Amino acid sequence: GLWLANIDRDHSRLRESYSLSALNQRQLNAVRTSKSSDNLHRVTVRVTPPISRKSSIFSLRSIFNFWRPSRSRSTHNNNLSGSKDSNSQSSYDSRKRRPRSANFDPNSLILSTGKELLLPIHDINEIYRKIEKLGEGSYAVVYKSENKIDGRIVALKEIRLHNHEGLPFTAIREASLLRALRHANIVTLHDIVHEQDSLIFVFEYMKTDLGKYLEQYKNGLDPIQIKLFLFQLLRGLAYCHERKILHRDLKPQNLLLNDNGELKLADFGLARAKSVPSRTFSHEVVTLWYRPPDVLLGSTNYSTSLDLWGVGCILAEMCTGSALFPGTKDVVDQLDRIFSIRGLPDRTKWPEIISFPHFDLNLYPPYTEMQWKDVHPSLDKLKNGLSLLNLFLQLNPSDRISANAAMMHPYFVNLPSTIHLLPPTASIFSLPQLCKLSRLSLHINLLSH
Repeated sequence: GLWLANIDRDHSRLRESYSLSALNQRQLNAVRTSKSSDNLHRVTVRVTPPISRKSSIFSLRSIFNFWRPSRSRSTHNNNLSGSKDSNSQSSYDSRKRRPRSANFDPNSLILSTGKELLLPIHDINEIYRKIEKLGEGSYAVVYKSENKIDGRIVALKEIRLHNHEGLPFTAIREASLLRALRHANIVTLHDIVHEQDSLIFVFEYMKTDLGKYLEQYKNGLDPIQIKLFLFQLLRGLAYCHERKILHRDLKPQNLLLNDNGELKLADFGLARAKSVPSRTFSHEVVTLWYRPPDVLLGSTNYSTSLDLWGVGCILAEMCTGSALFPGTKDVVDQLDRIFSIRGLPDRTKWPEIISFPHFDLNLYPPYTEMQWKDVHPSLDKLKNGLSLLNLFLQLNPSDRISANAAMMHPYFVNLPSTIHLLPPTASIFSLPQLCKLSRLSLHINLLSH
């Protein structure tokens, strides 16, 4: 009853932003209107003399797609003023037979805000100003950057390209999945910029990640904040699972946070579409600490339950401030840490386990399941959430709760019921009660640390 009062139903208000994901060629003069709520301004490509360019920007719609004939192309060509010589037409015809993503050159852009912005793109630095390096991985560097046109802060993920190796498959996978996922709890991919030696993803900027955030709170987070973070994680994950997409690399470092308390799934480089025909998946997925026992034992026939084990590990870590299963050596050591808390698996209740490549229970002492209060005293702050933690961390994957079912668990009973009716792109903090809860929880954490 209390939660139903003064609920802000204005979820249709869209925030102002500019899209730079214009597709264009010298012969093309078209107006494209983005359907994304983050890119409301139309981008018009103007006909200008050809110039030498080092980079190209292509929209998410066409990345990795090949050219297909369309009626609209001939319509646009007929509207062009001026005539083209035979050599120019021949060059254009030959270009049609090659992949689209290799041929788009950015040109002068006009934003439909009443102001003309002519922007010949030579280099990524003409559009974005790098502010600071946020992180670096094995094949990419991430920078906090500013859009020079509208001042928007973004995160540039620069993926290094090597001619002899080609485009990293993880980059292809991340781009192809993220362009299809539009959700308030999944990081937004705005644009993709292709330079000679790099592929640059333009993401929305997030203040920090859950891993860095937890480093500030050695005793774990406040119960209110744990609940809000967990619900957002489940909400984004349920959206992926409904579309047959497994994240496969859930860990605090891949959960991004902003100043509003919003949590978003990121780093889909290991994600996999379950609908893709494949008898088995690789078992070399998920950081060791967050890897479920079935995968550690060599199972490759996994499903959404893989991600839910990771959710359980993250939930426990938010409570205690430290990883639940911090293995230090190898797979055997990691399994030992799991079994020491959850007990040895029962072959009668999990008969499939004997067929796993690395199954050998003789390597471990006769562990029995521990009570959560004996694992870590801070877990008591979950109260009725302990039963939910137990459902996440079931040894048998078929016994783990789903993301959708978890959101209906009694642990979330004090959240407004209308939270389940929000459209995918609406933040849970569009509900005023939750916005107040988030600010209160943040204040409590700041006071106690």
